[in-house]
Amino acid sequence: MGTPQFAVPVLEAIVDAGYQVVGVVTQPDRPKGRGQKIQPSPVKEAAVNRGLAVWQPLRLSEPAFLAALADLFPDVIAVAAFGQLLPPAVLRTPKYGCINVHASLLPKYRGAAPIHRAILNGERETGITTMFMDEGLDTGDILLQEALPVTDEDTAGTLHDRLAQLGAQVLVKTLAKLAAGTLPHRPQDHARATYAPPLTRADELIAWDTAARNVFNQVRGLNPWPGAATAWEGRTLKIWRAEVAQEESFLAGTLPGQVRSAGPAGGLLVQANPGLVRIVELQLQGGRRLPAEEFLRGHPIPVGTVLNQ
Repeated sequence: MGTPQFAVPVLEAIVDAGYQVVGVVTQPDRPKGRGQKIQPSPVKEAAVNRGLAVWQPLRLSEPAFLAALADLFPDVIAVAAFGQLLPPAVLRTPKYGCINVHASLLPKYRGAAPIHRAILNGERETGITTMFMDEGLDTGDILLQEALPVTDEDTAGTLHDRLAQLGAQVLVKTLAKLAAGTLPHRPQDHARATYAPPLTRADELIAWDTAARNVFNQVRGLNPWPGAATAWEGRTLKIWRAEVAQEESFLAGTLPGQVRSAGPAGGLLVQANPGLVRIVELQLQGGRRLPAEEFLRGHPIPVGTVLNQ
């Protein structure tokens, strides 16, 4: 069971390891892109390419789907970023239970957006957890965990891709240990749990009234989706890449979000609180993503301009 690109390496690794995948469950085809054309999920495309049977129930509680699932007599249901909580009837179906691949070191970052939230919060380490699923939100017993460093060069996109590959590897190890009867499991320490709720519009708006490193983390934590944004002359300005130019600088009389430099010599520097952020790549609403120098040639931003106003 899985839906987005994150789940594709997991599915392919199970097949390549020789396990018999008796069915793939993914979300229904939905409209995507500017043209809103109906498109299948990445997992459906991968499953079809592998010649696997696919189910796309609107809800997992549908009687027809539950009956079809029971007829498969699955030993295990492997789940990666499916997009719905599994109802008790599904959890009870497989002989050995449902195993989830989660992109964090549980009990930290339970929920829908663990990759984005890890970077937004400046984490230096994250990882993959496999767990037995129960009726809670990422609350089941931990099986295997492997850590992964988070570098300043990481964006949500690069970290997503590395965690997807690691998740595939850890799940295959988990299934091998399950088959051998050597799979460990331990309850989570619920007192240490933290949560990674879905992103909101508020998360996208750059918080210039925070430290420069927080702004830096926000920009890379929202790249490539949905993008960190600020307002300029009544239009949305997406910031795709940024750097911490100074950690502590705060010039008296300036405001958070105020442009301190905007030219070839100093680059596009914006005041944070404290510190200075150098904007490296940006995109004006309706325009293309551009390096800051190229953007400024076509869209001069006067020094002293306050963004988000």
